[in-house]
Order: sequence, then structure tokens, then C-alpha cells
Amino acid sequence: MNREVMNREVYTINQYGSIGINIRKKMDEKNITRNALARAIHARFEVIDKWYHGHVEKIDADILARICYVLECTPGDIIRYMSDDDAS
Repeated sequence: MNREVMNREVYTINQYGSIGINIRKKMDEKNITRNALARAIHARFEVIDKWYHGHVEKIDADILARICYVLECTPGDIIRYMSDDDAS
């Protein structure tokens, strides 16, 4: 294993950053509601509501693929890594 990688242990969230999710912009561009998206991808409203508000704890790759298909986007369009430096 690369020595540099081995020296980057994670201790707190402030060290490793977070993942930001923003499907609201894409949904607005497509003029699609949370209910409509939930129906289109065969998911519960509560699932889409969490994505809509960026409160997803674990990213389900299948849900993400369905969202991207319906919204005609890529994961990179709606998911972003934010390092501690980005918050500053």
C-alpha cells in the first residue's frame, strides 16, 4: 500500500469532508415533483424526499441509477465530494 495513503487515517468528519447531494436543481430543470420522481423510479416518496433535501446516509447505486435515468444526468451532476477545505 502506498505510504502516503497509509498516513491518511480518518479520525473525525472534519478531516475527511462529506458528500453533498443536490437533485433539486435537476428536478426543477425537468419540472418534476418528488411524487412524480418517486413514481417514475418505483421508490417511496420518503426515499426521494431524503435525496431532495440531501439527507441520504447511504447511497443506493440502483436508486442513483434510476434517478439519473429519469433526470437524464450523471451521478456527478447531483453528487459532489466536499472536503473540509471547501467549507472554509
